[in-house]
Amino acid sequence: MMKFYYVYMLRCRDGTFYTGITNNVDVRVDQHNAGIKPDSYTYSRRPVTLAFVQEFMDPVQAIAFEKRLKKWSKAKKEALIKGDFDLIQILAECRNGTHSKYKPD
Repeated sequence: MMKFYYVYMLRCRDGTFYTGITNNVDVRVDQHNAGIKPDSYTYSRRPVTLAFVQEFMDPVQAIAFEKRLKKWSKAKKEALIKGDFDLIQILAECRNGTHSKYKPD
């Protein structure tokens, strides 16, 4: 039997996002909303809703994607949820003066 891993993003009541990994999205979202762990990020931000999910067969890839997502800005996460991959690319570009695009020739 093939096992799947899911990287998921929850939208919290306060508008923030929580990113996690699981092998059962429905059960995991229910656990977040049940408030099983009082010290968890989502506990005081309930209810949460599932905003995004990506399926993986390789747990190493799933873990790498989760770690990458956790570092993304809120704007990039919103673009991912909307499926706006062009905007993700724009938001991913370095905008500071040290970027090669901004250096004089």
